[in-house]
Amino acid sequence: MAGVPNPSRRAIAVLTALTLLVLTGCAGGTAAPTRSPSAGATTTAPDDPAARAARLAGTLADEDLVGQILMPYAYGSSATAVSAGSAAGNRKLAGVDTPAEMIAKYRLGGLILVGFSADDPTGKNQQTSNVDNPKQVRALTTGLQRAAAGLAAGKGEAPLLIGTDQEYGVVTRIRSGVTALPSAMASGAAGQPALTEGAWRAAGTELAALGVNLDFAPVADVAAANSAVIGSRSYGADAKATAAQVAAAVRGLEGAGVAATLKHFPGHGHTAADSHEALPVLTQTRSALDAGDLPPFAAGIDAGASMVMSGHLDVRAVDPGTPATFSRKVLTDVLRGELGFRGVVVTDGMNMAPAMKWPAGEAAVRAVNAGNDLLLMPPDVKGAYEGLLAALRGGELPRPRLVEAVTRVLTLKLRLADQRPPAMSTLNSAGHRQAAARLAAAAVTQLRGACGQPAVRGRVTVTASAGRDSTRALLTGALRAAGATVVPAGGTTVHLVGYGDTAKDLNPAAAVTVAMDTPAILAAARSKTLLATYSSSPASMTALAAVLTGKAPAPGRAPVAVPGLPPTACAG
Repeated sequence: MAGVPNPSRRAIAVLTALTLLVLTGCAGGTAAPTRSPSAGATTTAPDDPAARAARLAGTLADEDLVGQILMPYAYGSSATAVSAGSAAGNRKLAGVDTPAEMIAKYRLGGLILVGFSADDPTGKNQQTSNVDNPKQVRALTTGLQRAAAGLAAGKGEAPLLIGTDQEYGVVTRIRSGVTALPSAMASGAAGQPALTEGAWRAAGTELAALGVNLDFAPVADVAAANSAVIGSRSYGADAKATAAQVAAAVRGLEGAGVAATLKHFPGHGHTAADSHEALPVLTQTRSALDAGDLPPFAAGIDAGASMVMSGHLDVRAVDPGTPATFSRKVLTDVLRGELGFRGVVVTDGMNMAPAMKWPAGEAAVRAVNAGNDLLLMPPDVKGAYEGLLAALRGGELPRPRLVEAVTRVLTLKLRLADQRPPAMSTLNSAGHRQAAARLAAAAVTQLRGACGQPAVRGRVTVTASAGRDSTRALLTGALRAAGATVVPAGGTTVHLVGYGDTAKDLNPAAAVTVAMDTPAILAAARSKTLLATYSSSPASMTALAAVLTGKAPAPGRAPVAVPGLPPTACAG
C-alpha cells in the first residue's frame, strides 16, 4: 500500500545480496540459460562493477532507485542554457526548464540525445537540438555529467548514461564533423565482418570523444523482402550472415569503450507495420523465429553487447497480443532464460504508439515488471517517475525487481566509468575515414551491366531524385577527382535514388541507375547498368565514382533479394 515505510538497512542488505545472486546466476528467476553469459554477466569478485553496483543500489532511497531506470530526452543544445522554445518544451515534458534540472529533479540514470528540438520538431535544423556540431555535443555531455555528479547514484564514480541513435545510414543523429559510415546494409553487401568491426571501432572512438557512452546500435533485425519498415538499417536477409555482421559491429563499439545495443528484440525485420505508429505482428512460428530472427541477437550477446532493446512487437508464437516490451515471456523467459543475456534491457521509445495505450506511470510499471531495466523516452517524465514510485511503495512493483534493474544499470555505468574519452582530434581523422572508405568500396554492387569496364565514358551528367542536391554534388566531385568530365546536361546520365523513393523517382533515360538505400527499387529501373551503394555517405560516393570510371570493381553482393535481378552481375 502507498505510504509503507522504507525497509530497514538489514532488509535492504538482504535484497542487495539476493539481487547479486540473481545477476550472477539465473536472471529473473528463470531456468538456467542454455547459452554462455554475455558481457553483462557479472562475477562475485568484491571489487568488480557488479559487486560495487549491488552495494550502491542497497544504499539508495526509493526516489533514487526509480530515477535510475529512466532515460528520457530533453530539449536544448546546452545542459544549463537553452532557448525559450526548448525551455517551454522541457516544462511540458518534465516540469523543468533545462536538461540539467531534469537530471537533478528526477535523479535520472541516463539521457538520450535527439536530433529534433522544440523549436524545430522536424529535425531539419539541428542548431537548437542536442546534436548540432561536435564542439556543442562535447560541451553538452560534459554539462550533463556535471549535473549527474551530485546524485546519490553517482557517488562521483557512476557516470550518467548518455546515448543516441547513431546507426549510420538513414538513422544518424550526429552528422556534422564525424566520420560517416555506410549503412548496415552496405556492410551486409560487403560481407566482410573485419571491415565492419574496424569501421565501428572508429565510430565508437568518435562517440566516446564526444562524451557519448552508449549507442542504440547495431540493428539486429533480419530483413524480409516484403518489408520496407527497417530497410537498409538491417544488415540483410540471411540470419547467419547478419549475425556475423552484428557481432562485428558490437565488437567494434564495445572495444572503443561505448556500450552497444541490439535492437529491436526479438526482430522487427519481418513486419509490415512501423512500431512508431502501430503494433506490428510477428506471425512466424517459434521454430522460424528461432532460425530466422534470433541468431543475430544471440551472436551480438556472445560478442559482448551491453544492452538489448525490447521491441514494440506482437510475437504471436510466444505471447500473442502482448507487445514484447511488456511481455515477461519474451524478455524474461526467452531473452534472459534461453539466450542467457545478463546485461541491461532497455525499452524502445515509450512515446511510441504501442506504449501509449496506458498512462505513462502504468506503462512504466508494466515495462519494468516484464523485465526491462531502463525506460527510454517516456512521454511524461513526471508521470512515469511518480507512477513507478507509487507502485514501488504500494507493492505493484516488487522492490527486488527494481533493485535488480538498478543494479544492472549501475553495473554498466561503473564499467563505463573506467573508460577515458579520446581526444576530439580523433573525429573524422584520416584513419577513420580510411576504415569507412574500405567498407564502402567493398559494398558497391553491380546488379546489371558489363563488369570490369567503365560504366561511363566521355561526358557524364549526374541527376538525382528530388531533395538530393548535396549527394549529387558529392558524386560530381568524386567523379571529377577520378578523371571524369561532368557536365550539367547532355552526357551519359547517372541517376541517384535513395531512401523513400519509388518507381516514379526513376529516370527512364538514365544509362546508369544507382540505389543508395535498399536495392528493391532497381527492379523497376530500365537502365543498362544498375548499381547499389546502399548509402549516400561521402565514402560511398567516392567508391561509386571509382566503379563508374572503371578504376575499381564492384565486389558487393545484394544482401536482400531484388525481383528479377541476381545478387551480383559480376562473377567471382
